[in-house]
Amino acid sequence: MDRTRKRLPRSVREREIVEAALRVFARHGYHAAVVDEIAELAGISKPMVYLYLGSKERLFVACVQHASRTLTVAFRDAAASGDEPELRLWRGLSAFFHFVAEHRDSWVLLHRQAPELSAAITDELAAARASVLAEVGALVRRGIEEGGADARLGAVDADFVAHTLVGAADSLADWMAGHPDETPERVALRLMNMIWLGMRDVLDGELWTPPPPPAE
Repeated sequence: MDRTRKRLPRSVREREIVEAALRVFARHGYHAAVVDEIAELAGISKPMVYLYLGSKERLFVACVQHASRTLTVAFRDAAASGDEPELRLWRGLSAFFHFVAEHRDSWVLLHRQAPELSAAITDELAAARASVLAEVGALVRRGIEEGGADARLGAVDADFVAHTLVGAADSLADWMAGHPDETPERVALRLMNMIWLGMRDVLDGELWTPPPPPAE
């Protein structure tokens, strides 16, 4: 480890530590990860890691915050463009799958950590998921309002669709890892073709209901 590295602004040094920690936590999990390896990857001493972040738990929380912020901003920026609801959704989903492909360590940290972590960590992971759900929910509500379906569909419907989309995307992130020939755009297109036609009909006021039971 090179201990002669020049002094860097605190924000830059912390980012380097967090990026190194992301790799280690994703590779080993929270409990098996050791700060010595994080320090080695960051190119600083172990005491310096503690000086900047305070503890292993706080370091993990900082990683979750960094990963969540990166994903949320990517989705929000992508979904902000496009005149039609389906284009905004398509671009948002594409940004999501690009994040999964390009920031695999961050994805593992956000969605594949063991549930028996401390309350501080589980709370931060829950906040990260809530942040993504809020962005997707806002996108769905906007589509409902612009489609004129707000008289028939409400906040519960938007929340239901948001949870459905996020749940499907979570599952497909693992599917994509097992199909390396599938690009993020292709996965987003597959998901759009599975969900958008049905969503479009609902926004237009069409609802499916099961047939009545046969008369006895």
